[in-house]
Amino acid sequence: MLSVKENFFETVKPDGHPDRLMKQYEGLAFLNMNPVLKYIRGDRHPGMPPTKDRFGTEILWPEGQVAAMPHVTEANKVIPDITEWKDYLKIPDIVKECSDPALWEPYIKQAEEYRAEGKILMGYLPTGLFERLHFLMGFEDMLMNFLLEPEAMHELIDAIGEYRYQFMKMSVDYLKPDVVISHDDWGSKRSMFISPDTWREFIKPHYQKMYSYMNEKGVLVMHHADSFLEPIIDDMVEIGINIWQGALPENDIVKIQKQVNGKMTLMGGIDASVVDRADSTEEEIRTEARRVCETYAPGGHFIPCITYGGPGCLYKHVDPIINDEIDKYNKKVYGV
Repeated sequence: MLSVKENFFETVKPDGHPDRLMKQYEGLAFLNMNPVLKYIRGDRHPGMPPTKDRFGTEILWPEGQVAAMPHVTEANKVIPDITEWKDYLKIPDIVKECSDPALWEPYIKQAEEYRAEGKILMGYLPTGLFERLHFLMGFEDMLMNFLLEPEAMHELIDAIGEYRYQFMKMSVDYLKPDVVISHDDWGSKRSMFISPDTWREFIKPHYQKMYSYMNEKGVLVMHHADSFLEPIIDDMVEIGINIWQGALPENDIVKIQKQVNGKMTLMGGIDASVVDRADSTEEEIRTEARRVCETYAPGGHFIPCITYGGPGCLYKHVDPIINDEIDKYNKKVYGV
């Protein structure tokens, strides 16, 4: 029987031979804090007063809510006029503020401890390029600016892209993770937010640059997007995504598995709206987890998982049942 770590890498390799299904984020040590995140985000916690990140976006985390969220209004948007974005936005200089090796020492130490335990190190790049755009100007302005002010949008995206490239590079060079989960949602449950051609023109080149660096360093790219992305699946393979995390069941996962033919592993499939509720029953959770295993596992290169971009469900009773049902499937199908 393969170790969890061995099984993970066999699952992801195009010609790999895993001996069972992985259980969601099994074996992954989530390195969810580093000097760049600390500098950009500050101390976030439930019940905190409204605060602004280093980009100037107002962030709210009311008591009782599950996470911090941007709060963008007509009155507080960082960029009210895209043609004058340089007058409104100062891109944080993370190379200057976060490059001191001493800042990284405690995080490197933690990573080494996880590595010694046989864990798979998973770095973290939240708030992707597309997401940062609507954090700065709101969704409506962002979509209109792609159409009406493409030159200014290219300039802004280039600046944000360079910031994110440097963030990625420091995370990879200092922490030396096995895999990095990089967040950027490019669509809703039913469609992409922008056309595939617009995505290819504005967004794709920056991810190609980032993910090429990671691939060259031997770091697996796990891109989180709990979105409908069928129109750009081949592009995702082309830019070097090894694992698409957040593959919603609204996508034709069986078709996509055949399309990518092992060149990208799909991680997700479990419908959070079905299982991750305060009142979800054990049978509902088991039925959904079983459906996912039985439907998608035969296609290979698949990890059944909740579609969230990090370990854990919102309600604590859910994960243990999902994982137990995957165990049952593994016992029945693989004998392990």
